[in-house]
Amino acid sequence: MAQDVQLFDTHCHIHEIAAADPEGTHTEQLWHASGLSLDEVIERGAEAGVMDYMLVGCTVRDSELAVDLAPDLKGAHVSIGVHPHEAAATLAEPMLLERFTELAATPRVQAIGECGLDYFYQHSPREAQIELLHFQLKLAQQHALPVIFHVREAYDEFWPIFDQYDGVRGVLHSYTDTPENLAEAIKRDLYIGVNGIATFAKQPSQQAMFASIPLERMVLETDAPYLTPVPHRGKINQLQHVRDVAEFVARTRGLSLEEVASQTTANARALFTL
Repeated sequence: MAQDVQLFDTHCHIHEIAAADPEGTHTEQLWHASGLSLDEVIERGAEAGVMDYMLVGCTVRDSELAVDLAPDLKGAHVSIGVHPHEAAATLAEPMLLERFTELAATPRVQAIGECGLDYFYQHSPREAQIELLHFQLKLAQQHALPVIFHVREAYDEFWPIFDQYDGVRGVLHSYTDTPENLAEAIKRDLYIGVNGIATFAKQPSQQAMFASIPLERMVLETDAPYLTPVPHRGKINQLQHVRDVAEFVARTRGLSLEEVASQTTANARALFTL
């Protein structure tokens, strides 16, 4: 087991391995096709130095799954959330909102999200996305929980909504937007989630943006099973690959792996109050 560094994967969906189904969600299908077990993924992560990881919900159902599984998984933490893609379907079933409200009050839950606005795909109408974001932000404020935000091509509407909720803090998951919105995020003391995209970004402007993220506001993530970093492109993403992201950050900034791991893990623990 690697003890040279301690890493924190702040965003993964590995709990869905337990629900892997060839007829299920896209994430469940990917895990089913991989043939990987949950124990195997966690063990490989630990060997790479990943001591902590956040199980991130995208629906009420998989948020429940994360809450149920976490006590038996070493290093697991839980964030419950409803992805903006699921906004319309979730709002159509009041019982789901009631169940989500109950989950938010449980001690096992350490964050809300991923939630936010996605105007790139717009799988749910903008009005539904905004309504569900307000719903989750109110719960985060009520329970003093940090929020994992998914925001894509929607910052003009996101910032005025975020600013309505005093005391709410969080992280911008998988940040790939402009330097201007990065500055807005830093001004609001948000953390910035960096994952495999940073290792294969080809546009100089995007490479420059990643290089400008302050290390003291950066957290590392995989988004497993998605966004596999170089040099593992074409393979399913796993906890262990957050080390590749850390090594990329260290290499491109002239820092040691230990420096990057220490700071980003400290950032994650501060973000989630662990």
